[in-house]
Amino acid sequence: MAALVMQTLGCDVAALNTVQFSNHKGYRQVTGTKATASEIRDLYDGLARSSLDDFDVLLSGYLPGAAAVEAVGSIARDLRLKCNAKPGSFFWVLDPVMGDQGQLYVDADVLPAYKSLVHDADLVLPNQFEAELLSEIPITSMDSLAAAISTLHAAYRIPHIVVTSVRFSAGAATLSVVGSTARADHSPRLFKIEIPAIPCFFSGTGDMFAALTVARLRAAVAASTPDLTGVKGWVSPDEVPAVELPLAKAVERVLASMQTVLSKTKQASDAALAQLTSEELEGTRGHLARTKAAEVRLVRNLEDLKHPDVDFAIEALEV
Repeated sequence: MAALVMQTLGCDVAALNTVQFSNHKGYRQVTGTKATASEIRDLYDGLARSSLDDFDVLLSGYLPGAAAVEAVGSIARDLRLKCNAKPGSFFWVLDPVMGDQGQLYVDADVLPAYKSLVHDADLVLPNQFEAELLSEIPITSMDSLAAAISTLHAAYRIPHIVVTSVRFSAGAATLSVVGSTARADHSPRLFKIEIPAIPCFFSGTGDMFAALTVARLRAAVAASTPDLTGVKGWVSPDEVPAVELPLAKAVERVLASMQTVLSKTKQASDAALAQLTSEELEGTRGHLARTKAAEVRLVRNLEDLKHPDVDFAIEALEV
């Protein structure tokens, strides 16, 4: 999904797949293989030998084990080293996929592997649970979330952070996305965007969010005043307020695209399930039917991805 999203928004993409699965894990059954660290590194080395490694952005998502995390970290450092003479010419977006809603779905050694390299990233996209793991701060309120983001800025010197899927009570009518771009002293500039929760379980939305963020942030940085494309980490001057940050503007556009596509997916899912009998919706058969019905309708809604018709308010978060 991530490659298609970025390509739709005008990015040239070289995709190194870290898994080759029959389907996503939402189906609760899957066949296929995971790439080893050496296979990931070998694919990158092949690109480099052919002079096809002139990338300006790296987006990393699910990595199947600590060794794979370390391999991608070494690739990111190679790419940054090549671009050291030109500040702003390389940007790493790291989605530290480890778990959700209090549950790890990677081996325990993946967390220290991420902690050892997260300081090399320019933008980190944890969900609420992953932000807790990285910051070692339980997140139960906006105050504790702000403390976790402040810790990540200060401890790891991460320029940009966006925490996704923030919800403090089950069944809440809205979700929040909270982000920040650090000031020169590593203090946060916090912003929040609230969106209506859609009562449906979708798979792949993390990949979709990360890919949209790559494209929308590049566009926001290019349009910024002053021009940040030649600035290390694309960090705005300290006087730029939270709601005017390129990151805030990018995330607002990301959420508009996602809300439009996912709302149409929910409508299509409801219509498909309405055609099934009660027997077809029972047990394992019913789970498979519901999961299939909720597959994100991305291809048929590419215009909505590019030109969403909703807007969300960006709020400065003062805690």
